[in-house]
Amino acid sequence: MKIIKKNKNPKKLEVLEENNPPQLKSEEKVDITLSKSIDENLAKFKAFLEDSSDAVFREFKLGSQGIPCALVFIDGLVNSEVINENILKNLMYEITMLERARGQSIQAENAYDFIKEHAVSVGEIAEAETLDKSMLMVMSGEVALIVEGSKKILIVNARGWPARGVSTPDTEGSVRGPKDAFTETLRVNTALLRRKCKDPNMVIKTIKLGRRSKTDVAYVYIKGITNPKLVEEVEKRLNQIDVDEIMETGQIEQWIQDSYLSPFPQVQLTERPDTTISNVFDGRVAILVDNSPFSIIVPAGLYQFFQAPEDYYDRWIIGSFLRFLRWSASLLAAFVPSIYIAVITYHPSFLPTPLALAIAANRVNIPFPAFVEAFLMEITIELLRESGARLPKAIGQTIGIVGGIVIGDAAVRAGITSPSMVLLVAITAIASFVIPTYSAGIALRLIRFPLMILAAVLGLYGVVLGFILLNIHLVSLKSFGFDYMTPQAPLVLQDTKDWILRLPRHLLWNRPASVNPVDIDRMDQDPYKENKNAK
Repeated sequence: MKIIKKNKNPKKLEVLEENNPPQLKSEEKVDITLSKSIDENLAKFKAFLEDSSDAVFREFKLGSQGIPCALVFIDGLVNSEVINENILKNLMYEITMLERARGQSIQAENAYDFIKEHAVSVGEIAEAETLDKSMLMVMSGEVALIVEGSKKILIVNARGWPARGVSTPDTEGSVRGPKDAFTETLRVNTALLRRKCKDPNMVIKTIKLGRRSKTDVAYVYIKGITNPKLVEEVEKRLNQIDVDEIMETGQIEQWIQDSYLSPFPQVQLTERPDTTISNVFDGRVAILVDNSPFSIIVPAGLYQFFQAPEDYYDRWIIGSFLRFLRWSASLLAAFVPSIYIAVITYHPSFLPTPLALAIAANRVNIPFPAFVEAFLMEITIELLRESGARLPKAIGQTIGIVGGIVIGDAAVRAGITSPSMVLLVAITAIASFVIPTYSAGIALRLIRFPLMILAAVLGLYGVVLGFILLNIHLVSLKSFGFDYMTPQAPLVLQDTKDWILRLPRHLLWNRPASVNPVDIDRMDQDPYKENKNAK
């Protein structure tokens, strides 16, 4: 019986022989090199997989000489039809016809090469000369073919695990544009990008992260557009990740971001292939993680989180108007509660007299100061929002709408809050939903609370102080070494064409200068001007 020894470094596989229980202190490492004996190679595989019920060891005889062979794979990760029709059927039945057709019998010395060149009808194969490499491929859904007399193992691609089909985006819905979204399968996601960019200069490199999860992580860029220094920085930060498991892009984000103390995201997350490939065309790098339906785009600036794909699909006037709405909504979501608290508590003279009297009349029976009232209502709306997101979709929408109406009405009738505060919280909640990117929206929702505290302590001076501190923080942020607030700070006039307002397409000559692309020109000439001259 063999016992697998727990090891802090899974790259070094160790096995203890339990021939004599009292002598368990004597440790012997498993030889990761392979031998010509199929029994020895199988024993090394079984030392680690024999306790796993989904591990399959299929032994069979090859050809007229009955050369021992074996398949090792994980049930559920492979396509059974490929194994039965393209591997086992060829090797167990049709191999004899190949021997007769070629007038030779397969011997142990040439069996491996014969199988590799003539017998396995699968498009993608590889070779492994060590146990750890072949084990990694088996755990990734490949099939290991062990042949007597060969020190190499043939790795046959027969991946076929269950996968979710391509569907519409859940968190980034749009009125106009492509409706496809990333899935949890890495190769499906890279194929979606390849469909949108057929340039052979687009590079997709895959590495494995996670000492135990061995998760496939791919980064995408275009040679001749993306700055090589940016690619090097991405590779450096990814290679520095040394953890047991990587399960989602959010984990990658936390490891590669510049500042973990900031609530603002320093990378852009998106589930839309069109958004991803558009940023790659601009000279950025996209990172995809197997098992995650989101991509990471780096570097990212604050203005990117207020852009939506349909901004570029609609006419420039419509796109500019929608962007202006988003920026205005962000200011409302962050500052309206604090301004209300400051004005009601310290500066009621700023309001027109009829409005001030109406608000004062509504607050006559309210037992709490404006700060406590606003804080309770903001916490209540956050609880409703979170509960609605966690419940099933149909129930969550009902709870969000009905719960908000019922609780708001009950709070007003009970004298806990005023109607003006309910209206204010509703406007703030709606404004926070206008921001296209969830991570940026929740950052602004968090910023509300320290701003409310400053307003309760210092009034409008506290609001202004909070605005100044917020801008200082944003200006100091970096994303992969690039300024977070460009093109505003530092000012890049060229990039302001596609900032709060989006100018017409024919005026967007260049890619964003803030990411230092190698090729900054999007077009060679102005087609609008050419068409106008032709008329």
